[in-house]
Amino acid sequence: MEELFKLSWQRINNTSLEFKRYLLNKIDFSERLIAVTGARGVGKTTLILQHIKENFKNYSNDVLYVSLDNLFFTQNTLIDFAEKFMAHGGKYLFLDEVHKYPRWSTDIKTLYDFYPELKIVFSASSLLHIYKGQADLSRRVALYKLNSLSFREYLELTTKAKLEPHSLDDILINHSSIAGKISSLLKPIVEFNEYLIYGMYPFILEGKSKYQEKLYQSVLQVFESDIPEIINITPKQLYKLKKLLYVISTSAPFTPNITKLAEKTDIDRKLIYQYLQILDDAQLTMSLKRKAKGMAYINKPEKLYLNNPNLMHLLSEGAPDKGNIRETFFMNQVNAIHKTNATPETDFLVDNKYYFEIGGKNKTGKQVKNLPDSYVIKDDIEIGVGRNIPLWLFGFLY
Repeated sequence: MEELFKLSWQRINNTSLEFKRYLLNKIDFSERLIAVTGARGVGKTTLILQHIKENFKNYSNDVLYVSLDNLFFTQNTLIDFAEKFMAHGGKYLFLDEVHKYPRWSTDIKTLYDFYPELKIVFSASSLLHIYKGQADLSRRVALYKLNSLSFREYLELTTKAKLEPHSLDDILINHSSIAGKISSLLKPIVEFNEYLIYGMYPFILEGKSKYQEKLYQSVLQVFESDIPEIINITPKQLYKLKKLLYVISTSAPFTPNITKLAEKTDIDRKLIYQYLQILDDAQLTMSLKRKAKGMAYINKPEKLYLNNPNLMHLLSEGAPDKGNIRETFFMNQVNAIHKTNATPETDFLVDNKYYFEIGGKNKTGKQVKNLPDSYVIKDDIEIGVGRNIPLWLFGFLY
């Protein structure tokens, strides 16, 4: 236990507070059980360590950060460990990499049910099904999902510019003045084009020369480590899953023909939706679906996207299509905090209210002129007018 406390405070004290992800101030840490999920490399561990560093005294015995991939947990259960921690005055337990511990859900459920004085925050892969598995935590856990870096966060990280996020309604109403203020401080189009290649993961801090190598290794780790540890999958099925990602990456975004997709990947047509869901959960892809009548959603994706433009530049054969990059960026940023659906009238329907058509600077509004609450989102413009809004500004939602 003493060694775990030592390791914990080493990690905490070595954590920088200079840059903080958007989610840090949105988490209600008064909750008894909190889960922070997200793709590999987006900054979940740093977020948790920053919270501890800001809110607890150095070397306090009532708080402990520990990663469950520590060899200690090959010989000790999480329950026994937590009981010893509380016996030493522990009250706040921060658990990292919980999917590395096979009994994570049952043990956390037991701790929640029998030790109400203990508060637990845990981070995990976005693949982890909090609401399924051996123990259903759905009625107990407050779930937060960390998305890739927004354009605003990238600018703060690389230029040190302190720029405020804006709500969707604020952008739709006041986009001209918001874009004008930002454009007076920096060159948004130049920075935006860099961000689309190198800017959606915090390891941009290690430089552009290593960025795509780091991203590629992160994708490999999802297949070689995260997926096999969380999902009961055979090597043959894993190979087919990789093949599916490759097929998507060479065409995304596209309207999938499920039968042809199954044939190309040698995946049973009945299982193709499960495979697509795994890639979505891993935050390697995004499925855009059309809303059905009532509260239901059509199962078949209307369009399949790679999760973000950085992955497009990494995995696409040749230079990715600029129009596809635009749609992928918009979907990634807006869908992080709003409900985004396909619609026959335009490219996107957001919150079942707003219609968006995405294009270049010469895109006309002919397609949306008769639609209420409709907007033309244009790339390669700094400042928009009326219902014409710069694409880069949707990177300021969080």
